Amino acid sequence: QVQLVESGGGLVQAGASLRLSCVASGRTYTRYNVGWFCQAPGKEREFVAAISWNATSTHYADSVKGRFTISRDNAKNTVYLQMNSLKPEDTAVYYCAADPLHPLSRFAHDYAYWGQGTQVTVSS
Repeated sequence: QVQLVESGGGLVQAGASLRLSCVASGRTYTRYNVGWFCQAPGKEREFVAAISWNATSTHYADSVKGRFTISRDNAKNTVYLQMNSLKPEDTAVYYCAADPLHPLSRFAHDYAYWGQGTQVTVSS
């Protein structure tokens, strides 16, 4: 089992930045691909970004390319999502998820372990 805890969300104005963190505990985390997903009220959970276990590969949703950066520090069991130039449409609960089995994936159903989420609210 892997336990994931997100932090770093908050209320910011459009154009501001936030850095989300996802800290893992439990089984060895370093061999897990990790993804960030978001879910706005009334909408389905959406893929945001993902990083392979050794950080050699990353994927981003088109809507965040050039604004968000995913990274990881395996020594700290932590994955980060740097969010720059935030827009009101980025408002959502952001979840991190870990996947021990699949090639780097954009699909929520490939991720076995999930955190509880952190709220990001961007005002216009």
